[in-house]
Amino acid sequence: MINGLGVVGWGVGGIDAEAAMLGQPMSMVLPGVVGFKLHGTLRDGVTATDLVLTVTQMLRKHGVVGKFVEFYGRGMEELALADRTTIANMAPEYGATVGFFPVDHITLEYLKMTGREDETVSTIEAYLRANKMFVDYNEPKIEPTYSSYIELDLGDVEPCISGPKRPHDRVTLKDMKTDWHACLENKIGFKGYGIPKDLQNRVVKFDFHGRTAELKHGTVVIAAITSCTNTSNPTVMIASGLVAKKAYELGLEVKPWIKTSLAPGSGVVTKYLLRSGLLKYLSDLGFNLVGYGCTTCIGNSGDLDQIVADEITENDIIAVAVLSGNRNFEGRIHPLTQANYLASPPLVVVYALAGTVDINFEEEPIGTGKGNRPIFLRDIWPSSEEVSEVSKFSWKAIDAHHIAKVE
Repeated sequence: MINGLGVVGWGVGGIDAEAAMLGQPMSMVLPGVVGFKLHGTLRDGVTATDLVLTVTQMLRKHGVVGKFVEFYGRGMEELALADRTTIANMAPEYGATVGFFPVDHITLEYLKMTGREDETVSTIEAYLRANKMFVDYNEPKIEPTYSSYIELDLGDVEPCISGPKRPHDRVTLKDMKTDWHACLENKIGFKGYGIPKDLQNRVVKFDFHGRTAELKHGTVVIAAITSCTNTSNPTVMIASGLVAKKAYELGLEVKPWIKTSLAPGSGVVTKYLLRSGLLKYLSDLGFNLVGYGCTTCIGNSGDLDQIVADEITENDIIAVAVLSGNRNFEGRIHPLTQANYLASPPLVVVYALAGTVDINFEEEPIGTGKGNRPIFLRDIWPSSEEVSEVSKFSWKAIDAHHIAKVE
């Protein structure tokens, strides 16, 4: 994540780290640097997760293994620092050594907001300006020279998820139902399960602790808000809480056979969700706090209810996990979820409510609310203004005392 803060860094092996600690040099091939130009602004309702999944797909296609990726352009002004770190932290998934965002006024504002002294921030700015490393959008800018170039208009980013077996297999939300049926029918592979057409809509009914339950290909059995990439981003975490609040108030609920969990990126996240009153609604829908750190994204979700597990196994159901993690390789999330989709935290809540990925949110309701009213995605999805309003409040929860405690 540090690359989103203007600090170049990447993971190394134990021997390399020990050598560096002892003052020894580390040999490496000078990497190519890919310039990723951003312009425009994200549309209302599009999240940082949608952006990072789009960027991941583009960079995988471009080929950036062993290279540095540097983001630049006026579009950077539209990205909060948390959004930048979300993108930077996905570098292993798009294959780059680093995904770097240089320091600008937004970086400095973040440092001040998180308790750094004005004198320290001023020194950082002066040093970077003196070494021509500070990005000032008001100064004439010469187009940097890079090994290769990619460009993205942020306005072109659409709500999306990625899967079912690789993080760069992005699918727009509007195309998800069509893509899911194509995956069922395609030959077994990264985007295929080889299910005959006449069996794709087969429904298995069973008794779940006295309640009639259903399973079919595409049924969601795990919905997890997890991973440091997304659960350290206030915007998407607050959005997930707002979705939960609206859904709860409209009378929607998550089916009890879906395993739900919430693993925030830090105690600070829990604090601002609690202070904003949103943690209650996530808990009401079953997204209870399970701890901090890697959980479902590395296969630590725990067992499914034995009744559900038996039905999946006996009927060869292509069950689904939807998570806000980084990776979804086959067999990584859970042995019984053959399809695993990466999504933003608010979309994790939405898919838990829908109970299936076999749905077109533009045309089909998520479920039935109070008074038998059909509830659609548009009824519970928060606007950017709503998220921003709660975000301003949430930062008051990050006071100097709490930061000192974390440090």
